[in-house]
Amino acid sequence: MGSLSVLEIERDGHTAILWLNRPEARNAMAPEFFEELPLAMEELSSDRDVRVVIVAARGEHFSVGLDLKVAMSGEMSGGPVGVKGTSMAARAASTRETVLRLQAAITSVAHCPKPVIAVIHGYCIGGGLDLACACDIRIASEDIIISLRETRMAMVADLGSLQRLPYIIGKGHLAEMAFTGEDMPAARAREIGLVNDVFPDAGEAMAHGRRLAARIAANPPLAVQGAKAVISRRETGEVAEGLDYTATWNAGFLASDDLVEAIAAFIEKRDPHFTGT
Repeated sequence: MGSLSVLEIERDGHTAILWLNRPEARNAMAPEFFEELPLAMEELSSDRDVRVVIVAARGEHFSVGLDLKVAMSGEMSGGPVGVKGTSMAARAASTRETVLRLQAAITSVAHCPKPVIAVIHGYCIGGGLDLACACDIRIASEDIIISLRETRMAMVADLGSLQRLPYIIGKGHLAEMAFTGEDMPAARAREIGLVNDVFPDAGEAMAHGRRLAARIAANPPLAVQGAKAVISRRETGEVAEGLDYTATWNAGFLASDDLVEAIAAFIEKRDPHFTGT
Protein backbone atom coordinates (compact mmCIF):
# COMPACT_ATOMS: atom_id res chain seq x y z
CA MET A 1 0.00 0.00 0.00
CA GLY A 2 1.18 3.53 -0.72
CA SER A 3 2.02 6.10 1.91
CA LEU A 4 -0.73 7.35 4.21
CA SER A 5 -1.29 11.04 4.86
CA VAL A 6 -3.94 11.16 7.61
CA LEU A 7 -3.51 7.65 9.01
CA GLU A 8 -0.46 5.82 10.37
CA ILE A 9 0.08 2.11 10.99
CA GLU A 10 2.27 0.94 13.87
CA ARG A 11 3.02 -2.74 14.46
CA ASP A 12 3.77 -4.16 17.89
CA GLY A 13 4.10 -7.94 17.80
CA HIS A 14 0.73 -9.36 16.77
CA THR A 15 -0.99 -6.02 17.44
CA ALA A 16 -1.37 -3.28 14.84
CA ILE A 17 -2.25 0.28 15.89
CA LEU A 18 -4.06 2.37 13.31
CA TRP A 19 -3.48 5.98 14.32
CA LEU A 20 -5.71 8.82 13.18
CA ASN A 21 -3.01 11.31 12.32
CA ARG A 22 -4.47 14.73 11.62
CA PRO A 23 -4.06 16.24 15.09
CA GLU A 24 -3.89 19.84 13.87
CA ALA A 25 -7.53 19.49 12.74
CA ARG A 26 -8.63 17.47 15.80
CA ASN A 27 -8.67 14.46 13.46
CA ALA A 28 -11.60 15.83 11.47
CA MET A 29 -12.50 13.47 8.64
CA ALA A 30 -11.64 14.91 5.24
CA PRO A 31 -11.72 13.04 1.88
CA GLU A 32 -8.28 11.55 2.50
CA PHE A 33 -9.54 9.78 5.61
CA PHE A 34 -12.33 8.03 3.73
CA GLU A 35 -9.94 7.05 0.95
CA GLU A 36 -7.22 5.71 3.23
CA LEU A 37 -9.29 3.92 5.90
CA PRO A 38 -10.53 1.00 3.73
CA LEU A 39 -7.05 0.58 2.24
CA ALA A 40 -5.47 0.41 5.70
CA MET A 41 -8.09 -2.03 6.95
CA GLU A 42 -7.64 -4.25 3.90
CA GLU A 43 -3.90 -4.39 4.58
CA LEU A 44 -4.37 -5.22 8.26
CA SER A 45 -7.13 -7.74 7.57
CA SER A 46 -4.94 -9.70 5.15
CA ASP A 47 -1.75 -9.57 7.27
CA ARG A 48 -1.52 -12.98 8.98
CA ASP A 49 0.88 -11.59 11.59
CA VAL A 50 -1.77 -9.12 12.79
CA ARG A 51 -4.20 -10.69 15.26
CA VAL A 52 -5.68 -7.57 16.88
CA VAL A 53 -6.12 -3.99 15.65
CA ILE A 54 -6.25 -0.90 17.86
CA VAL A 55 -7.75 2.30 16.48
CA ALA A 56 -6.42 5.37 18.31
CA ALA A 57 -5.62 9.00 17.58
CA ARG A 58 -2.69 11.38 17.72
CA GLY A 59 -3.17 14.73 19.40
CA GLU A 60 -5.70 15.90 21.97
CA HIS A 61 -8.84 14.36 20.46
CA PHE A 62 -10.01 11.10 18.91
CA SER A 63 -12.08 12.82 16.21
CA VAL A 64 -14.55 15.67 15.85
CA GLY A 65 -16.14 13.84 12.92
CA LEU A 66 -16.76 15.03 9.38
CA ASP A 67 -14.75 18.08 8.34
CA LEU A 68 -17.72 20.39 7.71
CA LYS A 69 -15.70 23.16 6.07
CA VAL A 70 -14.27 20.67 3.58
CA ALA A 71 -17.72 19.15 3.00
CA MET A 72 -19.20 22.59 2.32
CA SER A 73 -16.43 23.35 -0.18
CA GLY A 74 -17.57 20.39 -2.28
CA GLU A 75 -14.35 18.39 -1.95
CA MET A 76 -16.19 15.35 -0.58
CA SER A 77 -18.09 14.72 -3.79
CA GLY A 78 -17.71 17.57 -6.24
CA GLY A 79 -20.55 19.72 -4.88
CA PRO A 80 -21.53 21.56 -1.69
CA VAL A 81 -22.82 19.22 1.03
CA GLY A 82 -22.43 16.24 -1.28
CA VAL A 83 -24.82 17.55 -3.92
CA LYS A 84 -24.17 17.88 -7.65
CA GLY A 85 -26.26 17.62 -10.80
CA THR A 86 -28.97 19.76 -12.34
CA SER A 87 -32.17 17.86 -11.61
CA MET A 88 -33.62 16.91 -8.24
CA ALA A 89 -33.14 13.23 -9.12
CA ALA A 90 -29.50 13.80 -10.11
CA ARG A 91 -28.78 15.64 -6.87
CA ALA A 92 -30.43 12.90 -4.82
CA ALA A 93 -28.49 10.19 -6.65
CA SER A 94 -25.24 12.08 -6.09
CA THR A 95 -25.94 12.44 -2.37
CA ARG A 96 -26.83 8.77 -2.02
CA GLU A 97 -23.65 7.74 -3.84
CA THR A 98 -21.55 9.92 -1.54
CA VAL A 99 -23.20 8.60 1.63
CA LEU A 100 -22.74 4.98 0.53
CA ARG A 101 -19.06 5.60 -0.19
CA LEU A 102 -18.42 7.18 3.22
CA GLN A 103 -20.40 4.40 4.90
CA ALA A 104 -18.27 1.76 3.18
CA ALA A 105 -15.10 3.30 4.61
CA ILE A 106 -16.41 3.04 8.18
CA THR A 107 -17.84 -0.42 7.54
CA SER A 108 -14.37 -1.64 6.53
CA VAL A 109 -13.50 -1.47 10.24
CA ALA A 110 -16.52 -3.53 11.27
CA HIS A 111 -15.76 -6.09 8.55
CA CYS A 112 -12.18 -6.64 9.71
CA PRO A 113 -12.00 -10.35 10.66
CA LYS A 114 -9.67 -9.55 13.56
CA PRO A 115 -10.88 -7.95 16.82
CA VAL A 116 -10.70 -4.15 16.71
CA ILE A 117 -10.30 -2.08 19.87
CA ALA A 118 -11.01 1.67 19.89
CA VAL A 119 -9.01 3.72 22.38
CA ILE A 120 -10.85 7.03 22.70
CA HIS A 121 -9.82 10.32 24.27
CA GLY A 122 -11.02 13.90 24.01
CA TYR A 123 -13.77 14.58 21.50
CA CYS A 124 -15.48 11.59 19.91
CA ILE A 125 -18.22 13.29 17.93
CA GLY A 126 -20.32 12.43 14.89
CA GLY A 127 -18.15 10.47 12.51
CA GLY A 128 -15.73 9.80 15.36
CA LEU A 129 -18.52 7.96 17.17
CA ASP A 130 -19.40 6.10 13.95
CA LEU A 131 -15.81 4.89 13.80
CA ALA A 132 -15.74 3.87 17.47
CA CYS A 133 -19.04 1.97 17.07
CA ALA A 134 -17.58 -0.01 14.17
CA CYS A 135 -14.97 -1.39 16.58
CA ASP A 136 -15.62 -4.41 18.83
CA ILE A 137 -14.39 -2.94 22.12
CA ARG A 138 -14.12 0.67 23.28
CA ILE A 139 -11.65 1.91 25.92
CA ALA A 140 -11.79 5.56 27.00
CA SER A 141 -10.04 8.21 29.04
CA GLU A 142 -11.79 10.38 31.62
CA ASP A 143 -11.72 13.43 29.35
CA ILE A 144 -13.90 11.98 26.58
CA ILE A 145 -16.84 13.93 25.24
CA ILE A 146 -19.07 11.66 23.14
CA SER A 147 -21.89 13.03 21.05
CA LEU A 148 -24.21 11.82 18.33
CA ARG A 149 -24.11 15.43 17.19
CA GLU A 150 -25.76 15.15 13.76
CA THR A 151 -29.29 16.01 14.94
CA ARG A 152 -28.07 19.36 16.22
CA MET A 153 -26.55 19.92 12.78
CA ALA A 154 -29.90 19.23 11.06
CA MET A 155 -28.77 15.84 9.77
CA VAL A 156 -29.70 12.21 10.31
CA ALA A 157 -26.54 10.34 11.31
CA ASP A 158 -25.77 8.12 8.34
CA LEU A 159 -22.38 6.45 8.82
CA GLY A 160 -23.36 3.68 11.23
CA SER A 161 -24.04 4.91 14.77
CA LEU A 162 -27.82 4.59 14.44
CA GLN A 163 -27.42 1.03 13.15
CA ARG A 164 -24.68 -0.27 15.47
CA LEU A 165 -25.48 1.43 18.78
CA PRO A 166 -28.66 -0.61 19.45
CA TYR A 167 -26.41 -3.67 19.79
CA ILE A 168 -24.10 -1.79 22.17
CA ILE A 169 -26.33 0.34 24.42
CA GLY A 170 -29.93 -0.55 23.49
CA LYS A 171 -32.67 1.40 21.74
CA GLY A 172 -33.64 3.69 24.62
CA HIS A 173 -30.18 5.09 25.29
CA LEU A 174 -29.61 5.45 21.55
CA ALA A 175 -32.88 7.35 21.14
CA GLU A 176 -31.85 9.79 23.87
CA MET A 177 -28.46 10.34 22.25
CA ALA A 178 -29.90 10.75 18.76
CA PHE A 179 -32.85 12.97 19.65
CA THR A 180 -30.90 15.38 21.90
CA GLY A 181 -27.46 15.37 20.27
CA GLU A 182 -26.11 16.23 23.72
CA ASP A 183 -22.57 15.64 24.93
CA MET A 184 -21.96 12.56 27.07
CA PRO A 185 -19.13 12.37 29.65
CA ALA A 186 -17.05 9.30 30.39
CA ALA A 187 -19.01 8.24 33.50
CA ARG A 188 -22.30 8.11 31.61
CA ALA A 189 -20.71 6.31 28.65
CA ARG A 190 -19.39 3.67 31.04
CA GLU A 191 -22.73 3.41 32.85
CA ILE A 192 -24.70 2.58 29.69
CA GLY A 193 -22.02 0.25 28.28
CA LEU A 194 -20.91 2.48 25.42
CA VAL A 195 -17.32 2.03 26.62
CA ASN A 196 -15.93 -1.02 28.41
CA ASP A 197 -13.54 0.79 30.75
CA VAL A 198 -12.47 4.35 31.61
CA PHE A 199 -8.95 5.40 32.61
CA PRO A 200 -7.57 8.65 34.06
CA ASP A 201 -5.86 9.83 30.87
CA ALA A 202 -5.15 8.95 27.26
CA GLY A 203 -1.79 7.36 28.09
CA GLU A 204 -3.28 4.94 30.61
CA ALA A 205 -6.19 4.13 28.27
CA MET A 206 -3.73 3.32 25.49
CA ALA A 207 -1.59 1.21 27.82
CA HIS A 208 -4.65 -0.80 28.80
CA GLY A 209 -5.65 -1.15 25.14
CA ARG A 210 -2.24 -2.59 24.33
CA ARG A 211 -2.41 -5.01 27.26
CA LEU A 212 -5.88 -6.15 26.26
CA ALA A 213 -4.78 -6.60 22.65
CA ALA A 214 -1.82 -8.72 23.80
CA ARG A 215 -4.12 -10.94 25.87
CA ILE A 216 -6.42 -11.45 22.91
CA ALA A 217 -3.51 -12.06 20.54
CA ALA A 218 -2.18 -14.81 22.83
CA ASN A 219 -5.26 -16.92 22.05
CA PRO A 220 -5.60 -19.11 18.93
CA PRO A 221 -6.33 -16.59 16.14
CA LEU A 222 -8.81 -18.75 14.24
CA ALA A 223 -10.88 -19.29 17.38
CA VAL A 224 -10.88 -15.58 18.18
CA GLN A 225 -11.84 -14.67 14.64
CA GLY A 226 -14.51 -17.36 14.67
CA ALA A 227 -15.98 -15.91 17.85
CA LYS A 228 -16.11 -12.46 16.24
CA ALA A 229 -17.80 -13.85 13.12
CA VAL A 230 -20.48 -15.60 15.20
CA ILE A 231 -21.07 -12.58 17.44
CA SER A 232 -21.46 -10.31 14.41
CA ARG A 233 -23.56 -12.66 12.27
CA ARG A 234 -27.03 -11.22 12.90
CA GLU A 235 -25.83 -7.64 13.30
CA THR A 236 -24.02 -7.57 9.94
CA GLY A 237 -27.11 -8.05 7.80
CA GLU A 238 -29.33 -5.72 9.80
CA VAL A 239 -26.69 -2.98 9.84
CA ALA A 240 -26.22 -3.23 6.06
CA GLU A 241 -29.97 -2.90 5.48
CA GLY A 242 -30.17 0.06 7.86
CA LEU A 243 -27.24 1.85 6.23
CA ASP A 244 -28.79 1.50 2.79
CA TYR A 245 -32.11 2.88 4.07
CA THR A 246 -30.36 5.83 5.74
CA ALA A 247 -28.47 6.66 2.53
CA THR A 248 -31.76 6.75 0.65
CA TRP A 249 -33.42 8.85 3.37
CA ASN A 250 -30.63 11.43 3.37
CA ALA A 251 -30.62 11.51 -0.43
CA GLY A 252 -34.13 12.91 -0.18
CA PHE A 253 -33.93 15.01 2.97
CA LEU A 254 -30.32 16.05 3.60
CA ALA A 255 -30.34 19.30 1.62
CA SER A 256 -32.72 21.22 3.90
CA ASP A 257 -32.75 24.90 4.81
CA ASP A 258 -32.04 23.81 8.40
CA LEU A 259 -28.81 22.11 7.29
CA VAL A 260 -27.61 25.28 5.57
CA GLU A 261 -28.50 27.25 8.69
CA ALA A 262 -26.75 24.75 10.99
CA ILE A 263 -23.50 24.86 9.03
CA ALA A 264 -23.62 28.66 8.70
CA ALA A 265 -24.16 29.00 12.46
CA PHE A 266 -21.27 26.59 13.10
CA ILE A 267 -18.90 28.57 10.89
CA GLU A 268 -20.10 31.93 12.26
CA LYS A 269 -19.98 30.62 15.87
CA ARG A 270 -23.57 31.58 16.71
CA ASP A 271 -26.75 29.79 17.79
CA PRO A 272 -28.77 28.37 14.87
CA HIS A 273 -32.41 29.17 14.18
CA PHE A 274 -34.25 26.15 12.78
CA THR A 275 -37.54 26.39 10.89
CA GLY A 276 -38.21 22.76 9.95
CA THR A 277 -37.86 23.45 6.24
